[in-house]
Amino acid sequence: MVMAPEKLKLFMGVLALQFLLAGFHIVTRAALNMGISKIVFIVYRNIISLALLAPFAYFLEKKDRPPLTFSLLVEFFLLALCGITANQGFYLLGLYHLSPTYASAIQNTVPAITFAMAAVLRLEQVDLSRRHGVAKVVGMVVSIGGATVITLYKGLPLFHYNLTIKSLLTLSSSSPILNWTLGCVFILGHCLSWSGWMVLQVPVLKRYPARLSVLSLTCIFGLLQFLAIAVFTEEDLSRWKVHSGGELFTILYAVKAPSNFNLLACQKEKKTKNMCSV
Repeated sequence: MVMAPEKLKLFMGVLALQFLLAGFHIVTRAALNMGISKIVFIVYRNIISLALLAPFAYFLEKKDRPPLTFSLLVEFFLLALCGITANQGFYLLGLYHLSPTYASAIQNTVPAITFAMAAVLRLEQVDLSRRHGVAKVVGMVVSIGGATVITLYKGLPLFHYNLTIKSLLTLSSSSPILNWTLGCVFILGHCLSWSGWMVLQVPVLKRYPARLSVLSLTCIFGLLQFLAIAVFTEEDLSRWKVHSGGELFTILYAVKAPSNFNLLACQKEKKTKNMCSV
């Protein structure tokens, strides 16, 4: 079966985003190693994203934007809370305690979680009488189950060394294991919020079909939410300074990362939300 040109373009776009995402894990971890504040990193990232997107949204969708209502503003606030504040916040907290490899491995549960949410909300049809329907369910269970095992179980080391009883007791109570488990929990929270973000876009876009404007308004609310958090957590003004070209590069790369442009891909084809989550 030949894939339709529009779906082929979407598939190639999502594939390219995955390559960008792989680099994003590494670059973001490098930013954290440089000592940049998590909140400052996210705030600058969303400021630049908004500055780039807002002009296009304003001029290209000037005639297509429906009037804003209070209920729509509430929905945009919830989209931002789920897709920006929780999504990006949990991700950075998780990556702080994990390696990029672990983070990317757990992040592979996003398609399964998105499928489960869409099926529960009846946005995705599941036909268990057909093979592809059963395959979807089995894949979802295996994917989520694997992430759960990674989170809750830390196996024996592959390489054994001669350790004293004292050193074993020290290792058994050391913080890296706790941080590893905590990091996995944060990344799972990131996956849940990311999946919820993509599913929640469907009803919002039906009521407000201006795609760039939806993204811009979501960025505005997400930025306001993080600024509110920063008031209480980042009082030291020196934390807001970019101290090196490396820090600036990581912020600029994050703007182009799949976590920003994935939403644009998903909005381009509303009916393929599970493809966008892959």
